[in-house]
Amino acid sequence: MIQRLPSRAVAGLVACLCFMAASTIFAQNLGKTSSSEQTTARLAADMISKYHIGQKPVDDRISQLTFTRYLKDLDPAKLYFTKADIDEFSPYKDKLDDLLKAGNVEFAHLVFQRYLQRLTERVAIAHQLIDLPHDFTVDESMVTDGDLLAYAATPEELNERWRKRIKFELVSLLLDDKTIEEARKQVHKRYDTLLKAAKGTEPSEILEIYLSAVAHSFDPHSSYMSPQTVEDFQISMRLSLEGIGAALRSIDGYVTVSEVVPGGAAEKDGRLKANDKIVAVAQDGEDYVDVVEMKLNRVVRLIRGMGGTKVKLKVVNAAGETGEVVLTRQKIELKAQEVKGEIIPLETRIPGAKGRIGVINIPSFYRDFGGAQAGQDNFKSTSRDVAKALQEFDKQGGVDAVVIDLRMNGGGALTEAIEVSGLFIDQGPVVQIKEPNGKIKSYDDEDPGVMYKGPLVVLCNRLSASASEIFAAAIKDYGRGIVVGDTTTHGKGTVQHVMPISNRMFSVLNNQDLGSVKLTINQFYRVNGDSTQNRGVPSDVVLPSLVDHMDLGESFLENALAFDQVPKAAHPIYDMTPANVLAALKEQSARRIAAEADFDKIRNDVTRFDARKNRKTISLNQETLKKERDEEKAVEEIRKEEEEHETKGTNGPIFKKTPYNDEVLKIASEYVTLLRQAKTAKR
Repeated sequence: MIQRLPSRAVAGLVACLCFMAASTIFAQNLGKTSSSEQTTARLAADMISKYHIGQKPVDDRISQLTFTRYLKDLDPAKLYFTKADIDEFSPYKDKLDDLLKAGNVEFAHLVFQRYLQRLTERVAIAHQLIDLPHDFTVDESMVTDGDLLAYAATPEELNERWRKRIKFELVSLLLDDKTIEEARKQVHKRYDTLLKAAKGTEPSEILEIYLSAVAHSFDPHSSYMSPQTVEDFQISMRLSLEGIGAALRSIDGYVTVSEVVPGGAAEKDGRLKANDKIVAVAQDGEDYVDVVEMKLNRVVRLIRGMGGTKVKLKVVNAAGETGEVVLTRQKIELKAQEVKGEIIPLETRIPGAKGRIGVINIPSFYRDFGGAQAGQDNFKSTSRDVAKALQEFDKQGGVDAVVIDLRMNGGGALTEAIEVSGLFIDQGPVVQIKEPNGKIKSYDDEDPGVMYKGPLVVLCNRLSASASEIFAAAIKDYGRGIVVGDTTTHGKGTVQHVMPISNRMFSVLNNQDLGSVKLTINQFYRVNGDSTQNRGVPSDVVLPSLVDHMDLGESFLENALAFDQVPKAAHPIYDMTPANVLAALKEQSARRIAAEADFDKIRNDVTRFDARKNRKTISLNQETLKKERDEEKAVEEIRKEEEEHETKGTNGPIFKKTPYNDEVLKIASEYVTLLRQAKTAKR
């Protein structure tokens, strides 16, 4: 039997590294921050306090919140910083506001340097712990919630945390059918990669983490965005980029092709394949840059570029052969993330049922603002793509009902939420916005007419947020359709605006790109006067879902704004949601779900999940952990099933056949029948 190593032996491995008496980092002159960082910090702090909806100053309270948040962002599990470190940092707890106003962000860099120091020490010890014997039959557990832990005050306390951490990683791999030698090799490599990635962190990334900690102290959705992050954000909104057309990921230090995007330069060239490793990148006419062990985001930056320009790649294929691939960059449409629609004949999914249900999946509310402002005829837009899907339904003979699938849709452009709503309602208010000065403004659908007048089902879950909630709330408040899904939506009732830190606002920057601040500048309200903040949009018909039982939503986020109300906006009410129809739909769905064995698995997994979701420890006993892992696998299967509606790629079913999705189709079919009966009775 493998014996547990005495804690005093482990302590000896690290005492000399982690708790040596050394001069403080704040007594060392590590160099001043750059002038651009100073300017960025000063202006960002000013913009946050001036334009955030809270209209609160950057003061001692914000300093304390920033102090705590920054440390937590770097070391959430309290595995690196010691109590001595925190005591050393503490004099800055009430001073960060004053330092920020002066443009001084040395605290961010100094703390990050200490983090790197501790990480280096810990990884060295981790490598030794990995190779020590561990007894996987001992009944012991590990705390998984860092909020329940204090920073380690002694070498023995920190060593014990790391012994358990390494033991957990090893036993987890043993349960994945690895041998102990294979497990040790994999964990060694994991920590090597972790350290290399951390050491490769650029000053701009440190600044982004720190200034975002400042912004998060005002609310969870405000942040600072570096120029690179702004670029990624713009790509996600316009659903296009200029590059080679390949999805990349980092595996064991190598940038590896995970997918060749259909229609892109790489696919047309034909030489770059999935699993190829890119080991060097060169711009046309320039020397190669070695990208092995380089952070993925930097490699992506090297490969992206203006359409029509060339990039050279040195590639190692699956056979180990090295070759050169020269590609001409071009505009790539991100088809996998755009609106998709399909018609589902009910008889193909539900025995004895008849009718046709049109399903439209909206992954996000995207809009190419640049293309729109430039007057381009075919700029990417959610509302345009939804309109095309509805037109396609008509071309194929029409549908009896439409399901708008907003599960996992985290929001996007406010403009698109309003315009998509306008496809289903006639003119009128869609959302009310509270300005920083407290004034309430109504944002209306101003285009007369609708594209689809029939029964409408809006499918949501706890991860449907922001613009998704604006659309769902408008449909519900107008009585235009029903909301089906989790108990309620995410509860994000705020609007963010990306504001560049530039000389257009401040005449001191000499045209430098200093990034942007994404600030919560408005709070939005339903036309019935309720905020969606914290409470979300409740479903008319609730279906059993694992996501519904997770701690997801605004109410679980730190520094979230509170729910409130404003006066109701005058708006018409459609006759599409009579109370008796909603009651019948609810009752019949509940009866089916209770009787159908297909939902037993979901119910059982939800019950198990509820029983253990508040558990803050995990077993390190191999047999006990195996039982817990078996339960986790069952839960994970349900989670994947619920997320598979986000069809990856451009082919395959949009609304996969699952018990949950089929129940949605049954509700839509019954909704059609009940509305027809209600209209007949009314006549």
